Amino acid sequence: MKTIYFFITALIFTTTIRAQQFVDKAVIEYEVSTNLKKTMSNDSWDEMMKDNLSDLKISYFNYTFEDNKSIFKFDRWNPKTRIPKYYKEVDEENIWYFDFTSGTMNMQKQIVGTNFVIADSIPKIEWKITNENREIAGYNCRKAVGKIMDDVYVFAFYTDDITISGGPCSISGLPGMILGLTIPRLYTSYIATKVDVTFANAADIKPIAAKKTYDFVGLKTLIEEKTKEWFSYGEDKEENKRQKNMFLWNAFL
Repeated sequence: MKTIYFFITALIFTTTIRAQQFVDKAVIEYEVSTNLKKTMSNDSWDEMMKDNLSDLKISYFNYTFEDNKSIFKFDRWNPKTRIPKYYKEVDEENIWYFDFTSGTMNMQKQIVGTNFVIADSIPKIEWKITNENREIAGYNCRKAVGKIMDDVYVFAFYTDDITISGGPCSISGLPGMILGLTIPRLYTSYIATKVDVTFANAADIKPIAAKKTYDFVGLKTLIEEKTKEWFSYGEDKEENKRQKNMFLWNAFL
């Protein structure tokens, strides 16, 4: 009887090990959706523009990783997205590179038509892991709630079947890969649509070359100084504050 029990236990254990195959390199495609109209102000110019925009700005980004390094960048637009060229250029130019072994990152962000490259330590995020689960792109994911930039909450679903501690943009730090992410105050969500584990080209994963780089504090100081008069028009102070916050959050996300 003990022999039979041992055999059944060993069979279950072996089956579990085979079924759980950890992913340490892949290309993950994300659908990125933003309710652009909700990010816009209520002034007459923006109200007029809204009539010519699609309800959602939808694009696709690829997260490529291997050897505990990753790069996240734009791939293509959803054909239904109808927005001006200058809105598109921001997403098309932005790139995030992470080296989780060294704890460093650099990212290229287009801010007011100029590309800036930040080189700094990987930002630390306060996370609280919950018991809620959801399947995304075929992976069982667990929900976590994080806080970035002092008071911006983000809601993530991560899987520990993918070993890298990464996620879209500069969001990371969970015990696995973030496959779903929502940032309500930016009206934006990131959902993985597929995970391609056949990837084998580490040459694509490299830091962004730049003649000049900034750390987070240095660039934030520069941007705030250059734009200090931008959000002081009109009488709606709360809306001005909201617009300024969204501008800065997007700049450093």
